[in-house]
Amino acid sequence: MVQYNFKKITVVPNGKDFIDIILSRTQRQTPTVVHKGYAISRLRQFYMRKVKYTQQNFHEKLSTIIDEFPRLDGIHPFYGDLLHVLYNKDHYKLALGQINTARNLIGKIAKDYVKLLKYGDSLYRCKCLKVAALGRMCTVIKRIGPSLAYLEQVRQHMARLPSIDPNTRTILICGYPNVGKSSFINKITRADVDVQHYAFTTKSLFVGHTDYKYLRYQVIDTPGILDRPFEDRNIIEMCSITALAHLRAAILFFLDISGSCGYSIAQQAALFHSIKSLFMNKPLILVCNKTDLQPLEGISEEDMKLVMEMKAEALKTAVGQGGEPTNDDDVLLTMSTLTEEGVITVKNAACERLLNQRVDIKMKSKKINDCLNRFHVAIPKPRDQKERPPCIPPAVLEAKANQEAEKEKRKTEKDLENENGGAGVYSMNLRKNYILANEEWKEDILPEILDGHNVYDFIDPDILHRVEELEREEGIRQAEAEDDDFEIDGTELTPEQQEALAEIRKKKSLLIQQHRMKKSTAESRPTVPRKFDKDKQFTSERMGRQLSSLGLDPTLAIKRMRSTSATRRGRKRERSPETRNTDGGDGMDIDGDTPSKKQCLSRSRSRSRSVPRLPNEVVPGEGFKDSAKKVKAIKLAKKSVKKRNKDARRGEADRVIPNLKPKHLFSGKRSIGKTERR
Repeated sequence: MVQYNFKKITVVPNGKDFIDIILSRTQRQTPTVVHKGYAISRLRQFYMRKVKYTQQNFHEKLSTIIDEFPRLDGIHPFYGDLLHVLYNKDHYKLALGQINTARNLIGKIAKDYVKLLKYGDSLYRCKCLKVAALGRMCTVIKRIGPSLAYLEQVRQHMARLPSIDPNTRTILICGYPNVGKSSFINKITRADVDVQHYAFTTKSLFVGHTDYKYLRYQVIDTPGILDRPFEDRNIIEMCSITALAHLRAAILFFLDISGSCGYSIAQQAALFHSIKSLFMNKPLILVCNKTDLQPLEGISEEDMKLVMEMKAEALKTAVGQGGEPTNDDDVLLTMSTLTEEGVITVKNAACERLLNQRVDIKMKSKKINDCLNRFHVAIPKPRDQKERPPCIPPAVLEAKANQEAEKEKRKTEKDLENENGGAGVYSMNLRKNYILANEEWKEDILPEILDGHNVYDFIDPDILHRVEELEREEGIRQAEAEDDDFEIDGTELTPEQQEALAEIRKKKSLLIQQHRMKKSTAESRPTVPRKFDKDKQFTSERMGRQLSSLGLDPTLAIKRMRSTSATRRGRKRERSPETRNTDGGDGMDIDGDTPSKKQCLSRSRSRSRSVPRLPNEVVPGEGFKDSAKKVKAIKLAKKSVKKRNKDARRGEADRVIPNLKPKHLFSGKRSIGKTERR
């Protein structure tokens, strides 16, 4: 029996990948070092080997593609027509033909250039011939790039096709869309076909398997078929037509007598009569589905007449090859996939009809005579009139009786669990099977040992009573704390304390009012530049009053503000006292505002270069009390890393230079250039 497994077809690379694979293999598998000092025969042999090896690789790859793809003329007609419906056999054959032509062209190119290499007179001439040969081979592969891409798409789609054996026992389900075909296959097999309330949910063939009388049957769910001309049917419908035409199977034609599928019984009858020629010499069963919505007896007389006409046609088409009609009770069946009423009956009837037909065909074949000669059925004849009933020894009967009694009496843990509340309630007794000298010891409490002590010796028998007392006491204290909310009412204070309390409350209310006013006024906003202070609210006098109220001397701040004021354009900024005394305390004062050259130079140096901070200088915010504490902390920090620095261990602050050249990517023959360079 031929098995078709399209999932094992090798992946077809595209043109660029094909060239990369072959040339990389040639580079790896052939010698790469050659010198111009070699003998000319050795140079010729070197380059001839490369050309021949490349041609052999191309030939092997292309031959694998041609051999693994199925030939439409050499496979089962079902698969031949199915591939034609899905991929158009003309395009398929053209693509494989182009692959075959490319294989022959590459062979001719290699043969021609090997002849030319035999007459190469120098290293340069041989190398040019090798490059030209490989280039022409790659050009041929590039030209068949679209064919390679097409075959890869076909391979991927063929790998997703269901594995259908055309020669095994098969049940085929057909009918209009949305009549319950997928629901039926889901009920009788382990297939998981998508079921929806709209038409054409099933768009391809689906396969499931079921058993009947210890035999395996494959059940095929086909897409829905519409009643229209053959040439107007789409690819989805043609898949069903192909399966009906080529598979020797029992046909289940589904009818939706409720009309919920969107098609009337008249339309379904018209479809039946249009494809009844595909049912010849095959067991055919009409299945009236969805009887939970509409029973068969409740349909109208016209619809019943159409159903009876289809039943009569089914009896004609179901006539075996010997011409004997089958029983009409098995031709028309009713069922409901929703309530599962009649589902098993339909399956059994289809399997039985198919099995009988296959047996009849085999009995009428020419091979049956060869098989019957090997069979001999022995029928014993009675030697006298005495009855000899079968004799069973009493010991065997007694043993069987004891086994039956044990089966009835013995209760498993599952039975005990169901009797005592089920899972989660029943807890199995693990001690009942202990083998002890005394059966009463099984239920004794085992001591728990912790750190060499018996835990039971430290358990207070009154612990629960004491815990209840503590909880009761805690509740009483919480109730008292809720009742004793403290609030100062002033009745228990002295007159001086009452005055202080009144002053505090007054100050508090005043602060709250000021805060609310600030939120609603412009004072809560950030300070604006002075050029926008047209009302002159932000003055130096106001700042002085605020600083004085805080207990600070505002003289220096006001003086510095006036010295940096932009309004005093005619006045130069005065030098600070530190700058005046840089030349020494005995320096002579200079009349006027014009500084000397030396003063300008020192001032520019002080502006360009800041004075470095000493290591032991304490900066606010570092957390040190004084400079001595800071020096001590620095010494401790250096001491903590001293041992690690001696061991030369890498820390988190050390510089890391990662290895950016892994060996497996940068070692080998080709260390310079890209992979695409040939």
